[in-house]
Formats: sequence, C-alpha cells, structure tokens
Amino acid sequence: MDPISERLRLRHPQKIDLSLDRMRTLLAVLGEPQHRLPPVIHVAGTNGKGSTVAFIRAMAEAAGLRVHTYTSPHLVRFNERIRLAGRLIDDARLEAILDRIEAVRGVQATVFESTTAAAFLAMADVPADLAIVEVGLGGTLDATNVIERPLISVIAPVDLDHAEFLGTTIEAVAGEKAGILKAGARGIVARQSEAAMAVIEKAAGRVASPLTVMGTDFDAWAERGGMVFQDLERFLDLPAPALFGAHQIDNAGLAVAVALELDLPEDAIAEGLRTVRWPARMQRLAAGPYGEAARAAEAELWLDGGHNPHAGLALVQALADRQAKAPRPLALIVGMLANKDAGGFFEALKGSEAHVFTVGFDGACAEPNALAAVARGHGLGAQASPSVEAALATALRLGAGRVVICGSLYLAGEVLGASEETWPD
Repeated sequence: MDPISERLRLRHPQKIDLSLDRMRTLLAVLGEPQHRLPPVIHVAGTNGKGSTVAFIRAMAEAAGLRVHTYTSPHLVRFNERIRLAGRLIDDARLEAILDRIEAVRGVQATVFESTTAAAFLAMADVPADLAIVEVGLGGTLDATNVIERPLISVIAPVDLDHAEFLGTTIEAVAGEKAGILKAGARGIVARQSEAAMAVIEKAAGRVASPLTVMGTDFDAWAERGGMVFQDLERFLDLPAPALFGAHQIDNAGLAVAVALELDLPEDAIAEGLRTVRWPARMQRLAAGPYGEAARAAEAELWLDGGHNPHAGLALVQALADRQAKAPRPLALIVGMLANKDAGGFFEALKGSEAHVFTVGFDGACAEPNALAAVARGHGLGAQASPSVEAALATALRLGAGRVVICGSLYLAGEVLGASEETWPD
C-alpha cells in the first residue's frame, strides 16, 4: 500500500456510508472549494465512466485546454486520483491538503469523503479551464454530488453493481446515477436499457435537465478501421479509439458528444481518440516482470479491471474480435473481490473457450478455490493458483498464446505495481 493510502486508512473510517451531510459540513469548514472549481463535467455510470473521462480529457487537452480530473480508484499510487492541469498531484501538495482536512474537528469523514475534499481543494487552487469529476459510487448521495452547478452531467452505461448500496434492480441503480442531473445543466447519456432510460428521463424532467441521448440524438459505430460519429447536425469520420475493444466505441462516442457540447474542434477530437490512455482497460502489457515473461514465450498479455457481468460481456466481445483476427489458445487469470457477482462474470465469459486460473490479492478478495468452483459451475475449465506469477507461468507452459489478467482493479493495481515501468502516469 502506498504511503498516502496507508495514511488515509489509519486516520479515517473505512466504512462506506452514502450521505452528503458530513461532506457539506467538512467543505463548509474548508471554505467551500467545490464552488471555486473550473466548469465541471460530472460523470456517473456503472461501466465505462473512467474510460469516458479519459477520452474527454484527451480531447480537451488536444484542444489546448488545461484540465483537472478526479477519478477512483487508483491502481498503484493514490496520486493517480487527482490530476491538476494534466499532471498527477505531487506528494508535497497532497500531504499539505490532507493536513488541512485532518485539522477539521467534529467531522468523522470517510476515506472517500476526505479524498474528494482533497481533490476539490487542490483543483480550486490551481487554474484550469475544465474539471472532470467521476462519481465514486452511485450518484445521488455520492460525495462528489455536492457539485450544484455542473456544466454537463454525463451518465455512462448503467447496470447492476454494488447492490448492497444501490439496489438490486436496474431501475434502482439508474435512479441513483440520475441523481447527478441538475437544473439547467445538459445531461449527455450513453446507450441504456429501456428500463434505465425511463428512470433517467423521469429524473431529468423533475429537475429540468435537457438530455442528449446516444441512440436517439447521436450515435457512433466502427467503420472501415475507424469510427463514425453522427448527430442531428453532423457526420464525423474519425480515427479508431486507442483503447481496445468494441465497447470503447460507445465510450468514445459519448465523449465526442461531450466534446461537441464544449465546441471542441474536430481535429482535437480526432487527436484525443488517437492519444487517449487509460490503464487496466484491455491494456496490452509488454513491460514489467509479467510482460517480459509473456514476451519471452511469444504470447500476448492483457490486463483488464472489469469486475461485473456487463464488463465481462465487454471483455468477451473484445476477446472474440481479437481471436477472430489472430486465433491463439486463451487463458484468463481471474481475481475478484468477495462481494462481486462472480457467477454473472463467469457466465458472460463461458463462451470464450478460455481456461481460467483463479488467484487472490491483498484485500477482501474471493478465495481462489471457491472462485474456481464458480467458474467450473459456469462451464469453464478452472483451477486455483497461488499467485499471478504462478498462474502466468502455468498458462504459458501449457501453451497459452493470449493471456488476460482480469476481474478486479485491485488485482490490476498489484500487477502494474510490480515494476515502476508499468506505473500509471
């Protein structure tokens, strides 16, 4: 665990307690930094919101804008969560801000509330043209939802996840995500199920938030090795996104709609699509000890942090596309948090014809033998392994030519953290 994360773990409650009361009290003492941010793009959703943030940032920076971002979780270092005008926050600035937060008495802020307050303080003190803020969990009661006047609210695809906090139906989850919609701020919405969209439209009507919806007001699709975007006014012929997987076309299309709302030029949009980076989302690994081991065996190694059934479907589609172009024996190295829907994840993957190696990682992960049993219950060949290193060695020895480490961003963080060569920057 990096020093900043350890500091937060020791000094703040670890529980997740969705509420805005503590956050508002804390920010009031700190001088209401959330009201001094640059124009804010607020992004919620179950899957794809991090990739969407990365696309928007890349496009805005290609247009010459100074952009702050706040995302979660981090993979290796806490500093990844807060990017100020294009650069990760440095330790000295972050430590000083945390000192200010911890000097506040009478507020038992959670780790995420303290993290969010730190991000708002940092972003309020550094000049920028735009701030992109990713929701941590849900929307309505998420600590980021103290932002009262966003420039744009964005809702990425909605699906079931975090049922203990957000509910067990698509309608309940969509209602939580739609809580970021605000009066007068345009909501730009990804392609959704009918049930989710009905809830979002109703919520938008209550607060008078005009909506622009993928599949109705605009769309995007892959064509001739590139990407096409079309709305009611224009047709853009764009390069393929640098992030791998067919699902990234939809994420990129959502970001293009945001970029056009910001009046960014088409050349900046195209450059953002070409240069975007977002680690642990179907990321090809060639460096570090794991990448070197795969390269020595002339195998591909990929890393993906998707951890729910919807993400599993996106993963299996991306793999199917890759296998169709260059078929290779496929292995998956899977570790998941114990509270995730492992059955749904493996159900999505059962058509991949991959052999599964299950592993653990630091934290509240599923026990590897139990996880392997779940995978076998969904028609996959699976075996537990003592570590990622051991699983990769076995997969390569058995002839796997394409290996994907997947199932958790926490597992992905451990893999990337194994070498400074692969640390996100």
